[in-house]
Amino acid sequence: MSDLISYQLEDGIATLTLCNGKVNAISPDVITAFNAALDRAEQDKAIVIITGQPGILSGGYDLKVMTSGPQNAIDLVAAGSTLARRMLAHPFPIIVACPGHAVAKGAFILLSADYRIGVEGAFSIGLNEVQIGMTMHHAGIELARDRLRKSAFQRSVINGEMFDPQGAVDAGFLDKLVPAEQLTATAQAVAQQMKKINMTAHKNTKLKVRKALLEALAQAVELDKQQLI
Repeated sequence: MSDLISYQLEDGIATLTLCNGKVNAISPDVITAFNAALDRAEQDKAIVIITGQPGILSGGYDLKVMTSGPQNAIDLVAAGSTLARRMLAHPFPIIVACPGHAVAKGAFILLSADYRIGVEGAFSIGLNEVQIGMTMHHAGIELARDRLRKSAFQRSVINGEMFDPQGAVDAGFLDKLVPAEQLTATAQAVAQQMKKINMTAHKNTKLKVRKALLEALAQAVELDKQQLI
C-alpha cells in the first residue's frame, strides 16, 4: 500500500494509519491512497479502523493545494467529500481511533465513521474553516448537520468553535474517550464486538438510515464543484 496510508490486516480487522507529515494533511494523493485502502478492506471483508500518528488524526486539507488555485481547492474538497460519502456507505463497519487533534477535514473523517474513539488530553477537535477564512462548503454543512448534535451544529459550523475531547463527545464528533495508552486496545475491542453484527443487515440498515444524507451529499458535492470555496 501507499506510504501515506499503511494497511495492516489481522483477524478480519484492517487498520488504516494516516502518515503524511506532522499534521497528516489530506492531499489528493492521500485521498487516492485512502480509496485504495478502502477497496482492499472491502475485498478482505474486514472491519476498518482508521487512525493517525500519536497526538493527531489529521489537521485537514493540504493548505499548499488549497492555496495553489481555486480549481485545485474545489477539486480537493470535492474528492474529500466524495470520500466521506463513500465511508458513510461502506458495507463494513468503520471505526476511527483518533489519537489527538482532528481539525477541519480531520473532524469530517470522524463524522463519516460508524464509531469514534478519542483520547483524553489537551487536544482540539472541530471545524475551523471560518477561522482560517474559508466559507464552509455545502457537503461539509450537510454532513455536520446530520452528525452533530443540534446544540453544537451552528456553534461548530458558523462560529468555528473548537472542542476539547469531552466537548467533542458532547457535540457528536466522538462516541467515547479513553486514556491514550488504551486507544489501540479499545479500538480492537470495539472491532471484535462488531464482528457479531450480521454484515448484510449492517450494510442494508446503514443505507436506509443514511439515505437522505447520502442523497444530500451527492447534490452538495455537485454544488461545490460549481462555485469557489
